Amino acid sequence: IYFVSQLYDGSNVDMGILKKEFPPDQDWFSQLRVLFDLGFIGVAKLYEFKELIIGEKRKRKSKKNPHPELTPEQKEKNKKVSKERIFVEHAIGRLKKFRILKNRCRLKCPKLKNQIIGICAGLANYSLLLNN
Repeated sequence: IYFVSQLYDGSNVDMGILKKEFPPDQDWFSQLRVLFDLGFIGVAKLYEFKELIIGEKRKRKSKKNPHPELTPEQKEKNKKVSKERIFVEHAIGRLKKFRILKNRCRLKCPKLKNQIIGICAGLANYSLLLNN
């Protein structure tokens, strides 16, 4: 786990959090290969990337297209993206082993919550180091 953002409540969407953490007017990702999920569809319009990896979204259902499907090429691309994103999902799963992150937290201090998330991320990284 290389980066953990500040804690945001559930009313914030992924793209909004990205804009707050990494303002689009600065050059954040131009030297990086970045992997996003479908919550970040319009990110290529805001930022410059060395390489952007993002899946394909199925078109919305309409009267003209009642059964929208992905093309075989789009399905193949999504499989390739999924094979790389699985490592991110496993990292999230390693964090959820810590019950303080999985269960409802009734702490009122956001600074303490952020410290707990950072400590759990450090412990998850350390356990990976010990296992390898």
